[in-house]
Amino acid sequence: MNQSEQREQSMKSANETSIYKLLLVGIVISMIGVYARFAFDSAALSIASWVVLFIGSWVCCKAVFKMLNAK
Repeated sequence: MNQSEQREQSMKSANETSIYKLLLVGIVISMIGVYARFAFDSAALSIASWVVLFIGSWVCCKAVFKMLNAK
């Protein structure tokens, strides 16, 4: 397999819809965490919203690294 075929295969696997669905889920989770962080004024809800925001960011990073490691 030459270099152009490898590049084409990498582009196909990087453009899978499952990766973009995972990225979209991560963005939605992060937006919920941001909204909860600024919408409520309670210590427990603030901590919970930070956890939700962290989980959403983790999911987004997972999707991006999955996209970058496509070979």
